[in-house]
Amino acid sequence: QVQLVESGGGLVQPGGSLRLSCAASATITRVAFMGWYRGEERELVASIRSGGSTDYGDAVKGRFTISGDLVTTAVYLRMDNLKPEDTAVYYCRIFESHVADYWGQGTQVTVSS
Repeated sequence: QVQLVESGGGLVQPGGSLRLSCAASATITRVAFMGWYRGEERELVASIRSGGSTDYGDAVKGRFTISGDLVTTAVYLRMDNLKPEDTAVYYCRIFESHVADYWGQGTQVTVSS
């Protein structure tokens, strides 16, 4: 069973930056989609498809950047100019075509002075 392990969360002041990482415990060969979500409602923050196209939630456009590595099956989220309203638990997700939909356990991001 493949597991996703997230890291990089923590406490940061408003205007600061964090980089979240998500790594799969084994190689996923047919990655179709990788993304980051946040909160209990799993709001989409950012996504990247296997072809490289990206999408961002309106609240984070221009501040967050998603990137992925299909060789190592990892996905990253660079978060700049963080705001208190970005505070949430962030979850990564990797969707493997016709096989499975994997989710991480979540990492807490707190933006506060």
